[in-house]
Amino acid sequence: MKLFDCPVIGRRPISEFDYFGEVRRPPVQADGSVAPDVWSDFVFNRAGAPGVLREWWYHRPTGRWYVMERDTLKDEVLRFIDIQEVRYELPA
Repeated sequence: MKLFDCPVIGRRPISEFDYFGEVRRPPVQADGSVAPDVWSDFVFNRAGAPGVLREWWYHRPTGRWYVMERDTLKDEVLRFIDIQEVRYELPA
């Protein structure tokens, strides 16, 4: 069984976690608009290359969100990242 080292409650089975994709900045313009073709490209297309990615994960038993830095080639978690580190401001 694959285990994750949860920073709050220790080693937990991966079956307790839900994967929500790569952390990416949405392509929002300064006026808040996004062209339909740009938005569809953002939603449906990914690079898909193996390597180190920051990913959203949700731990169901604790109700907590995590950002993991994970090497998708080796399938190993490198570290958990503070949510504040991946936060971004929307254009004003």
